[in-house]
Amino acid sequence: MDWVELTIHTTTLGADIVSEALMRQGATGTMVEDRADIPDPDKPNGIWEIIDPKLLDAMPEDVLVHAWFEPDAAFADRARALRLHLDELKACGMDVGSLTMTAADVRDEDWSEVWKQFYKPFRAGKSLVVKPTWEHYEAQPGDRVIEIDPGMAFGSGTHETTGMCMELLEEALRGGERVIDVGTGSGILAIGAALLGAKDVTAIDIDPTAVKVARENIAHNGLEDRVTAMEGNLLDKLDITCDLCVANIIADVICMFAQPLNSHIVPGGLFICSGIIKEREQDVADALTAANYTILKICRKGEWVAMLSRRHG
Repeated sequence: MDWVELTIHTTTLGADIVSEALMRQGATGTMVEDRADIPDPDKPNGIWEIIDPKLLDAMPEDVLVHAWFEPDAAFADRARALRLHLDELKACGMDVGSLTMTAADVRDEDWSEVWKQFYKPFRAGKSLVVKPTWEHYEAQPGDRVIEIDPGMAFGSGTHETTGMCMELLEEALRGGERVIDVGTGSGILAIGAALLGAKDVTAIDIDPTAVKVARENIAHNGLEDRVTAMEGNLLDKLDITCDLCVANIIADVICMFAQPLNSHIVPGGLFICSGIIKEREQDVADALTAANYTILKICRKGEWVAMLSRRHG
């Protein structure tokens, strides 16, 4: 079995918190490298603490938390969800270090190809079906098939946040809407919105790699006439309005741009948001209410929350 190793730079204070976050995302185990765990060689308290000073010299300055994951279909989404959680931790003001995250190659093969054998077609909601581009699927009557190759972009559909957003899109869209997808990742939600009847979809992501992946997936689904992917930071470059906005990002960002989003959603328009860890549910609900939205529905799966709300006129 090959494994992906993730390493996160943190502090002594943050080590246990980071380890817990890694385990929640499916790590098979974690290991912490912390200089504080090595006794001071100048102050030995017993024979077992006679430490070679070179050991401390070889230790990293940062505390490193290592974790190992099976490179299955959900790994890219787990890594992205972990990144969202780490961003939440940094925003709390705790001394948790840089929280820089790196991935090591697997032993024998490129994990970005290995995981594909685990990624199979699956149903998301009543009519949406997510199908990897390399897998065969016999569509049933009424199926809306999203063909996707997420690569390293967030959005294979396997993560709870993406799944809840797709279910809410299916519930909310009636056909003919203008949609904005903020933090589009692989483009899966933008494509899903178009297949559900949206007439015009703008997909935005700050990551140029994600935008490239989204454009490829949009083209593969034959939706270039209705879905446009562009690089940008939230809605900074947009001067358009929509009937529905979907944002699968993080709680702090949702709270920050709920009010500015008013100028981009028509009165009575809808806002679907997720990427919210359950501990931040009330914060997001309060921010939406303060920004003049009425929360219509809250979905919860595992550690994650999604909300459907309506903008007042």
